[in-house]
Amino acid sequence: MKSVSSNVELKKMVGQRAADLVKDGMRIGIGTGSTVVFFIEELARRVQNGLRIQGAPTSLGTRLLCAQHGIPLLDSMTINHLDLAIDGADEIDPSLNAIKGGGGAHTVEKIIASMADEFVLIADQTKLVSSLCRKFPLPVEVIPASLSFAEKEIRRLGGMPALRNAVRKDGPVITENGNFILDITFSDPPGDLEVLNAQLKRIPGLLETGLFAGIAKKALIGYQDTVETLLPRES
Repeated sequence: MKSVSSNVELKKMVGQRAADLVKDGMRIGIGTGSTVVFFIEELARRVQNGLRIQGAPTSLGTRLLCAQHGIPLLDSMTINHLDLAIDGADEIDPSLNAIKGGGGAHTVEKIIASMADEFVLIADQTKLVSSLCRKFPLPVEVIPASLSFAEKEIRRLGGMPALRNAVRKDGPVITENGNFILDITFSDPPGDLEVLNAQLKRIPGLLETGLFAGIAKKALIGYQDTVETLLPRES
Protein backbone atom coordinates (compact mmCIF):
# COMPACT_ATOMS: atom_id res chain seq x y z
CA MET A 1 0.00 0.00 0.00
CA LYS A 2 1.26 3.45 -0.91
CA SER A 3 2.06 5.64 2.10
CA VAL A 4 0.65 9.11 2.67
CA SER A 5 4.12 10.61 2.29
CA SER A 6 4.67 8.92 -1.08
CA ASN A 7 1.25 10.17 -2.21
CA VAL A 8 2.31 13.71 -1.34
CA GLU A 9 5.52 13.24 -3.29
CA LEU A 10 3.58 12.07 -6.34
CA LYS A 11 1.35 15.15 -6.18
CA LYS A 12 4.38 17.41 -5.82
CA MET A 13 6.08 15.76 -8.80
CA VAL A 14 2.98 16.18 -10.98
CA GLY A 15 2.37 19.78 -9.89
CA GLN A 16 5.93 20.74 -10.73
CA ARG A 17 5.74 19.01 -14.12
CA ALA A 18 2.52 20.87 -14.93
CA ALA A 19 4.38 24.16 -14.56
CA ASP A 20 6.47 23.18 -17.60
CA LEU A 21 3.34 23.64 -19.74
CA VAL A 22 3.11 27.32 -18.81
CA LYS A 23 4.86 29.67 -21.23
CA ASP A 24 5.73 33.33 -20.93
CA GLY A 25 2.80 35.66 -21.61
CA MET A 26 0.10 33.04 -21.04
CA ARG A 27 -3.26 33.55 -19.38
CA ILE A 28 -3.95 30.39 -17.43
CA GLY A 29 -6.75 28.87 -15.39
CA ILE A 30 -5.60 27.66 -11.99
CA GLY A 31 -7.67 24.92 -10.41
CA THR A 32 -8.39 23.80 -6.89
CA GLY A 33 -7.11 20.93 -4.77
CA SER A 34 -4.10 19.37 -3.10
CA THR A 35 -2.16 18.62 -6.30
CA VAL A 36 -2.77 22.11 -7.65
CA VAL A 37 -1.15 23.56 -4.50
CA PHE A 38 2.21 22.21 -5.67
CA PHE A 39 1.57 23.60 -9.16
CA ILE A 40 0.94 27.04 -7.65
CA GLU A 41 4.09 26.88 -5.55
CA GLU A 42 6.24 25.99 -8.57
CA LEU A 43 4.50 28.60 -10.70
CA ALA A 44 5.23 31.24 -8.05
CA ARG A 45 8.91 30.33 -8.04
CA ARG A 46 9.05 30.82 -11.81
CA VAL A 47 7.16 34.12 -11.59
CA GLN A 48 9.75 35.35 -9.10
CA ASN A 49 12.40 34.39 -11.66
CA GLY A 50 10.76 36.48 -14.38
CA LEU A 51 7.94 34.36 -15.88
CA ARG A 52 5.14 36.71 -16.99
CA ILE A 53 1.68 35.20 -16.65
CA GLN A 54 -1.83 35.98 -15.43
CA GLY A 55 -3.91 33.41 -13.60
CA ALA A 56 -7.67 32.96 -13.32
CA PRO A 57 -8.39 31.10 -10.05
CA THR A 58 -11.31 28.68 -9.73
CA SER A 59 -12.02 29.21 -6.05
CA LEU A 60 -11.49 31.61 -3.17
CA GLY A 61 -8.91 29.25 -1.69
CA THR A 62 -6.91 29.24 -4.91
CA ARG A 63 -7.23 33.02 -5.22
CA LEU A 64 -5.84 33.53 -1.72
CA LEU A 65 -2.98 31.09 -2.27
CA CYS A 66 -2.02 32.70 -5.58
CA ALA A 67 -2.15 36.16 -4.00
CA GLN A 68 0.07 35.02 -1.15
CA HIS A 69 2.60 33.72 -3.68
CA GLY A 70 2.57 36.87 -5.82
CA ILE A 71 0.91 35.40 -8.92
CA PRO A 72 -0.89 38.13 -10.95
CA LEU A 73 -4.62 37.38 -11.06
CA LEU A 74 -7.54 37.76 -13.46
CA ASP A 75 -11.26 37.77 -12.65
CA SER A 76 -13.12 35.13 -14.69
CA MET A 77 -16.09 37.53 -14.89
CA THR A 78 -14.10 39.86 -17.13
CA ILE A 79 -12.50 37.35 -19.54
CA ASN A 80 -13.71 34.80 -22.09
CA HIS A 81 -10.51 33.10 -23.21
CA LEU A 82 -7.50 31.43 -21.62
CA ASP A 83 -4.46 29.79 -23.18
CA LEU A 84 -4.30 26.92 -20.70
CA ALA A 85 -6.11 25.59 -17.62
CA ILE A 86 -4.66 23.17 -15.08
CA ASP A 87 -6.78 21.37 -12.51
CA GLY A 88 -6.99 18.22 -10.42
CA ALA A 89 -9.71 15.58 -10.38
CA ASP A 90 -11.42 13.13 -8.05
CA GLU A 91 -11.69 10.41 -10.73
CA ILE A 92 -10.35 10.11 -14.29
CA ASP A 93 -11.40 7.43 -16.79
CA PRO A 94 -9.42 6.17 -19.83
CA SER A 95 -11.13 8.75 -22.11
CA LEU A 96 -10.04 11.50 -19.67
CA ASN A 97 -13.60 12.15 -18.61
CA ALA A 98 -13.40 13.24 -15.00
CA ILE A 99 -15.38 13.74 -11.82
CA LYS A 100 -14.64 16.99 -10.01
CA GLY A 101 -16.31 18.82 -7.16
CA GLY A 102 -14.95 17.20 -4.04
CA GLY A 103 -14.00 20.72 -3.01
CA GLY A 104 -17.36 22.17 -4.05
CA ALA A 105 -15.89 24.45 -6.74
CA HIS A 106 -16.82 22.51 -9.87
CA THR A 107 -19.12 25.15 -11.40
CA VAL A 108 -16.38 27.77 -11.73
CA GLU A 109 -13.83 25.04 -12.49
CA LYS A 110 -15.90 24.00 -15.52
CA ILE A 111 -16.24 27.60 -16.70
CA ILE A 112 -12.47 28.08 -16.50
CA ALA A 113 -11.75 24.73 -18.18
CA SER A 114 -14.17 25.47 -21.02
CA MET A 115 -12.69 28.86 -21.90
CA ALA A 116 -9.15 27.46 -22.20
CA ASP A 117 -7.52 26.38 -25.47
CA GLU A 118 -6.11 23.41 -23.57
CA PHE A 119 -7.44 21.87 -20.35
CA VAL A 120 -5.02 19.54 -18.56
CA LEU A 121 -5.82 17.29 -15.61
CA ILE A 122 -3.15 16.61 -13.00
CA ALA A 123 -3.38 13.76 -10.49
CA ASP A 124 -1.61 10.79 -8.97
CA GLN A 125 -2.32 7.24 -10.15
CA THR A 126 -4.92 6.61 -7.43
CA LYS A 127 -7.38 8.85 -9.31
CA LEU A 128 -7.43 6.61 -12.40
CA VAL A 129 -10.54 4.40 -12.71
CA SER A 130 -11.97 2.12 -15.40
CA SER A 131 -15.31 3.95 -15.29
CA LEU A 132 -16.70 6.91 -13.39
CA CYS A 133 -19.29 6.99 -10.60
CA ARG A 134 -18.45 3.58 -9.17
CA LYS A 135 -16.63 4.74 -6.04
CA PHE A 136 -16.77 8.54 -6.04
CA PRO A 137 -20.17 10.27 -6.08
CA LEU A 138 -21.11 12.78 -8.78
CA PRO A 139 -21.51 16.25 -7.22
CA VAL A 140 -24.08 18.70 -8.54
CA GLU A 141 -24.63 22.29 -7.44
CA VAL A 142 -28.27 23.14 -6.74
CA ILE A 143 -29.89 26.45 -5.80
CA PRO A 144 -31.68 26.17 -2.42
CA ALA A 145 -35.18 26.73 -3.88
CA SER A 146 -34.77 23.63 -6.06
CA LEU A 147 -33.43 21.23 -3.43
CA SER A 148 -36.41 18.90 -2.97
CA PHE A 149 -37.45 19.00 -6.62
CA ALA A 150 -33.90 18.28 -7.79
CA GLU A 151 -33.66 15.34 -5.38
CA LYS A 152 -36.90 13.90 -6.81
CA GLU A 153 -35.75 14.29 -10.41
CA ILE A 154 -32.34 12.77 -9.68
CA ARG A 155 -34.02 9.70 -8.17
CA ARG A 156 -36.18 9.46 -11.28
CA LEU A 157 -32.96 9.26 -13.32
CA GLY A 158 -31.69 6.39 -11.17
CA GLY A 159 -29.42 8.34 -8.85
CA MET A 160 -29.39 8.53 -5.07
CA PRO A 161 -28.75 12.15 -3.98
CA ALA A 162 -27.34 13.10 -0.59
CA LEU A 163 -27.06 16.67 0.66
CA ARG A 164 -23.41 17.36 1.48
CA ASN A 165 -23.07 18.43 5.11
CA ALA A 166 -20.30 20.60 6.47
CA VAL A 167 -17.67 19.08 8.75
CA ARG A 168 -16.79 21.95 11.08
CA LYS A 169 -20.08 23.85 11.01
CA ASP A 170 -23.70 22.87 11.46
CA GLY A 171 -25.82 22.34 8.37
CA PRO A 172 -25.01 21.82 4.70
CA VAL A 173 -21.99 22.90 2.72
CA ILE A 174 -22.66 26.26 1.06
CA THR A 175 -20.75 26.89 -2.16
CA GLU A 176 -19.07 30.19 -3.01
CA ASN A 177 -22.13 30.80 -5.22
CA GLY A 178 -24.44 30.46 -2.20
CA ASN A 179 -25.86 27.06 -3.21
CA PHE A 180 -26.05 23.45 -1.98
CA ILE A 181 -24.13 20.40 -3.16
CA LEU A 182 -25.88 17.08 -3.79
CA ASP A 183 -23.59 14.06 -4.06
CA ILE A 184 -25.15 11.43 -6.34
CA THR A 185 -24.38 7.72 -6.11
CA PHE A 186 -25.64 5.05 -8.49
CA SER A 187 -26.47 1.40 -7.82
CA ASP A 188 -25.52 0.74 -11.46
CA PRO A 189 -22.82 2.94 -13.06
CA PRO A 190 -24.35 5.22 -15.70
CA GLY A 191 -23.81 4.22 -19.31
CA ASP A 192 -23.64 7.31 -21.50
CA LEU A 193 -22.08 10.05 -19.39
CA GLU A 194 -22.92 12.87 -21.77
CA VAL A 195 -26.58 11.85 -21.83
CA LEU A 196 -26.62 11.74 -18.03
CA ASN A 197 -24.99 15.16 -17.86
CA ALA A 198 -27.59 16.62 -20.22
CA GLN A 199 -30.46 15.05 -18.28
CA LEU A 200 -29.21 16.45 -15.00
CA LYS A 201 -28.69 19.94 -16.40
CA ARG A 202 -32.29 19.99 -17.65
CA ILE A 203 -33.49 19.92 -14.03
CA PRO A 204 -34.59 23.47 -13.15
CA GLY A 205 -32.39 24.88 -10.40
CA LEU A 206 -29.57 22.39 -10.91
CA LEU A 207 -26.78 24.79 -11.77
CA GLU A 208 -23.91 22.51 -12.83
CA THR A 209 -22.59 18.97 -12.55
CA GLY A 210 -19.13 17.77 -11.59
CA LEU A 211 -18.91 15.63 -14.72
CA PHE A 212 -16.17 16.90 -17.04
CA ALA A 213 -16.79 14.87 -20.20
CA GLY A 214 -14.74 15.46 -23.33
CA ILE A 215 -13.06 18.62 -21.99
CA ALA A 216 -9.53 17.48 -21.04
CA LYS A 217 -6.95 17.33 -23.85
CA LYS A 218 -4.46 15.40 -21.73
CA ALA A 219 -3.59 14.38 -18.18
CA LEU A 220 -0.35 14.36 -16.24
CA ILE A 221 -0.36 11.35 -13.92
CA GLY A 222 2.16 10.65 -11.19
CA TYR A 223 3.35 7.10 -10.71
CA GLN A 224 5.92 5.75 -8.27
CA ASP A 225 8.96 7.29 -9.93
CA THR A 226 7.71 9.13 -13.00
CA VAL A 227 5.06 11.41 -14.48
CA GLU A 228 3.30 10.15 -17.60
CA THR A 229 1.25 12.15 -20.10
CA LEU A 230 -2.03 10.44 -20.98
CA LEU A 231 -4.17 11.28 -24.00
CA PRO A 232 -7.88 10.46 -24.31
CA ARG A 233 -8.52 6.87 -25.35
CA GLU A 234 -10.76 6.52 -28.39
CA SER A 235 -14.16 5.25 -27.23
